[in-house]
Amino acid sequence: MVDKVRSAIVLCLGDKILREVAKDPTAASMWSKLESLYMTKSLPHRQFLKQQLYSFKMVDSKAIMEQLTEFNKILDDLENIEVQLEDEDKAILLLCVLPKSFESLKDTMLYGKEGTVTLEEVQAALRTKELIKSKDLRTDENGEGLSVSRGNGGGRGNQRKSGNKSKSKCFNCHKMGHFMKDCPKINGNSAQIVSEGYEDAGALVVYCLEDEEGDVSHLENDA
Repeated sequence: MVDKVRSAIVLCLGDKILREVAKDPTAASMWSKLESLYMTKSLPHRQFLKQQLYSFKMVDSKAIMEQLTEFNKILDDLENIEVQLEDEDKAILLLCVLPKSFESLKDTMLYGKEGTVTLEEVQAALRTKELIKSKDLRTDENGEGLSVSRGNGGGRGNQRKSGNKSKSKCFNCHKMGHFMKDCPKINGNSAQIVSEGYEDAGALVVYCLEDEEGDVSHLENDA
């Protein structure tokens, strides 16, 4: 039975604490050592834990749930040495250590409700906000993988960027070897609207040729 009790204590300890009591042969000596290390009610120990509580600050770079665990551990350590705090004081302390990104929640909990604020209410609100934040983050990450690509099949935009006419198709006569602006079937004084052969029905190109000075000009209009 003594060996089982000692084994149960060992299983409940973290590596750092276990090193402090690993050499104690019995459960009783191990328990006494733990009490002397972490349950002492001396003034320096009490002041140290209070300093930890009042200097504790939460940051945006760490998960709120992880920081809540740290805050609750300090409260538990104080209760273990019989340092009692009012529940409302604990709740206000927690609200005061929140990062600036939680200012709206802080104002709501302090001034947006009637009666006293409790530690349980504040922690429940923080957990809910953290879950919503995690859900929104997953949604944003999934949305980044979606993209829409248009005109990748050798369309007019690709044709205009390419300087190789031998691989280009005219959208007026549908023959290879030249661009539409160089098409021999486009007459000198005509305005021609070409809409056939486009993969994208929303594309419309209007060419106006030969102005008064004899120069050839064209106007492109993408609908």
